[in-house]
Formats: sequence, C-alpha cells, structure tokens
Amino acid sequence: MDQFTELACFLEAQADPHLLFDRQYRILAANAAFREYAHADASVIGRTCYEVSHHYAAPCDQSGETCPLARSVISGRQECDVHLHYTPHGEEYVSIELTPIRNRQGEIVCFVERMKPVSETKVFNDEQGVVGRAETFQKMQAMAARVAPSDAVVLLLGESGTGKELVAQAIHQASRRAAAPFIVVDCSGIPETLFESELFGHERGAFTGAVARKQGLVEAAAGGTLFLDEVGEIPLAMQVKLLRLLETGTFRRVGSTELQYANIRVISATHRNLLQMVKAGSFRADLYYRLNIFPIHVPALRERIGDVPLLAKALLARVAPERKLSLSPAALQQLLGYSFPGNVRELRNMLERAALLCDGDRIMPEHLPQPETTAQDSEAEAVDIDDVMLRQWLADFRGSRRELAKVLGMSERTLYRRIRQLG
Repeated sequence: MDQFTELACFLEAQADPHLLFDRQYRILAANAAFREYAHADASVIGRTCYEVSHHYAAPCDQSGETCPLARSVISGRQECDVHLHYTPHGEEYVSIELTPIRNRQGEIVCFVERMKPVSETKVFNDEQGVVGRAETFQKMQAMAARVAPSDAVVLLLGESGTGKELVAQAIHQASRRAAAPFIVVDCSGIPETLFESELFGHERGAFTGAVARKQGLVEAAAGGTLFLDEVGEIPLAMQVKLLRLLETGTFRRVGSTELQYANIRVISATHRNLLQMVKAGSFRADLYYRLNIFPIHVPALRERIGDVPLLAKALLARVAPERKLSLSPAALQQLLGYSFPGNVRELRNMLERAALLCDGDRIMPEHLPQPETTAQDSEAEAVDIDDVMLRQWLADFRGSRRELAKVLGMSERTLYRRIRQLG
C-alpha cells in the first residue's frame, strides 16, 4: 500500500470534509464527508481543487483570492484561510486548514485540506462597546463571525470614529488566539525613520542610539493578533517588508541577518481608499491584494442611526458608571436627527460632555451641543426601524407611548398599529 492510498484510507474515516491533492492542484482523494457535503462522487478525482470548489479556471492566487497551497509551498508548514466555496446549498464561507505531506526525502509531495463551514455566531457583546441591531451592523457582525475562527488576514474599512479597533478586538477575542496578545500598531503615528525598528525590532548597535536589542511589535504579538491601524499610512519603502512578513511569515530585526518566524494573525484597518492609492502609485498593488483577503465594511453611524438609543445607553454606562443617566425624549430626538460626521467617537464625546453638564439623571437637549448639520429637517420623517428594533424601544423606553411616538417621528395611532402587528 503506497503513501497516497494510506492517506486516502485515513481521510475516509474523518468526520470533516477532506481532500488530498498534489502540487499541481489535482485531487487524488475525497473522503465520504466531502462527497456528502459537496454532493459529489468519484468524478472529482483528477480535477483541480480550484475548479471543484471555486469554479475557477486558474489557481486561487491567479483569480483574485489567496492560495494556501502556494503559501504552504513557500513556508513549508500548515496554512489556514477562509474561502468562499460553491456548494449545492449556494455560496458558503469555509475555514480551510491545509497541511503539507512530505516524502522520506523531506520533499512536499501532496497536501491534505480539511474544510469546516464557518458558522455565524455572536462576536460582539455589550461589554466590548460594540452594539447594534441595524441591518448594516448585523451584516458586519455576520462577516466578523465567519472570519474570526480562522487565521485569515482581515481588512476593516470604514470612516474614522466607527470603532474599527473595537471590531478588531472582538474578532481577536472570538478567535483561537484570544488568550494571546492583541498588539496595536498606529501606522499614522510612527515616524518613517523608526517604522521598521518599531515593527521588527533592532539589534544593539544597529544605528545611533541603539544601545540594546529591542523587541519589535511583531515579536510582542507572538501567538496573537497584530492590528495595523490606518495601514494606508505605511511608508512606501516599508510596504515591501510588510508584504514579505505576510507572504512568508518571516522578518529580520534591523541590524540582524537572522531570520525570525512570526506566529501572528494580521488584522488591518483604514479609512482611506487603498485601491485609489494603488492607482496613484502610493500603495503597492501586491500588498493591497494580500491585505484585502477578507474585507469587512464597518458602517458609519449615519448608516445605522436607529442604533443610537442602544449605543447611547451603553456609552453612558461607560462615561458615567456611577450614575444611572438616560436621555430625555427630546434629547434622543435631537441625536436621531444628527448626521454624526465623527461617528461613534463623536457620540461618545457628546455624551461625556452632556454627563458633565447634567446635574440630574436625565440628559436634556440643552446638555447636548447644537449640531451644525442634520441628517434630516426638523420636520423629521419617522425613524426607519424594523420589528426587532421596535421591540427593543418598547422594552427600554422610560416614558409614555405619546413620548415614544414623538421620539420615533410617528403618530400615536401609527405606533399603536405597529404594536398590534407585533402582537
């Protein structure tokens, strides 16, 4: 019995879908779990993994996705990723673990791929300060839940103040690296001349002032997550070294020739349009595609204005934990009519200021700054909320139905009709 036959027999007994394929992407074996999952039979043997799973005509890294096989050939170790597969149930995100198999001479001859459909579990909770029920928030939650269990590189896209770092922390906490460090790199706050040293560390005597060896942020994140905040600000000269870290998992301290291995997961974030920067020549195209494996849009607050009551409640508990502050209907209505160019950060600042000005337990309109721009006229239309949001309003609102109707910008009759529809 040759090595491939032994592997095929072993995989057949595994509960999760498994494939065995060679360095040319050709499938050598598929276990019963895969055949059931993909509604496939022995016809997949001899076909390529990228054609069967993705309907691609070329390998993933030539078709706009990352390829764990290509990375494994370079690194010589197991590679993990999240891919979008075509299945009889439609498109599904799948967590991939690809393990290289070597012959007696130590050469990689084939690969075992284990697949696990990624479930959409809850990632955010009130304690993390990331709350919401709007559709745009739920979409972000679902995407974060899909990618959290894997080691896939994540790119968080959104305006300043939307809470991208909190989302990155939530993904880290929901991952298998949760017990390890979460290290933040503020790419916009590190001078270009110090960037390489801060990221990778340096040896004693590497440059003037380097009186001792220094550990870099990559080493500090060992086993955990490295969060590159405002990745669009990374100097062009440093981008090639970051690309090497992402592609090979290795780096060198400044002043050293010794190659170091980085066991980290990378999450990056930006408020800038990286694709436009690529076209302008200020951001490397290869680095962009390496960071953009799993993009997640973090919505602006104006895109989920119905979440303001939930966010305000959570934020007030943080800015004034010793007090039980709440918003008056008029104050809440004022917030709901504001466009929040500074997003959640601006809302927090507004509530912190209001808490200092408020002597009682109810924040009034006069405690809030007068907005310079509004999302709608003073004759505001009704806040567009779904049934889930309305149930939450009914549970949390401290006031009469007349006051609630006014806050929501609808008549009492409309509110009561909506309540009757909810049963």
